[in-house]
Amino acid sequence: GSFKIRGAMNRLSQIPAAQRAAGVVAFSSGNHAQGVARAARLLGMPAVIVMPSDAPRIKVAGVEADGGVVHFYDRETESREEIATRIAEDRGAVVVPSFDDKDIVAGQGTAGLEFAHQMEAFGEPLDHLICCAGGGGLITGVAIAMAELSPQTSIWTAEPEAHDDWAQSLAAG
Repeated sequence: GSFKIRGAMNRLSQIPAAQRAAGVVAFSSGNHAQGVARAARLLGMPAVIVMPSDAPRIKVAGVEADGGVVHFYDRETESREEIATRIAEDRGAVVVPSFDDKDIVAGQGTAGLEFAHQMEAFGEPLDHLICCAGGGGLITGVAIAMAELSPQTSIWTAEPEAHDDWAQSLAAG
């Protein structure tokens, strides 16, 4: 039920057939983990998902249900990026980040394409669009789509006050 499958499916689809047997490695505690596991299963690729040991059990179960192998780590003492990179190097696999990848952004941006087309079909101009922002993949993809299909629309991001990663990132340059 998450938009994350859009980015994961697009990214994994870009992996050349000859390289797919080595699989993919992702790091996530939730929806991206499930999206990558599902996309990998649909494309016949193995997937290792690096998840914190305190990840929600339902997210872990979702990854496992789609055939993903979960590698737990301690978020207080270990780096998920380093673990994923090491596993990928050992396997010859591709690391699939949750947002910092043009193919992830393009796949997630299809939500913006659909929304712009729906508004056009209703004959309604869209003055403003408010989109959640976490890592930035969805809002970036949506903004790119809207810039092309609805350039008059102002794009706004929203995020929980106590989890303002997007605002902190922009403030840090």
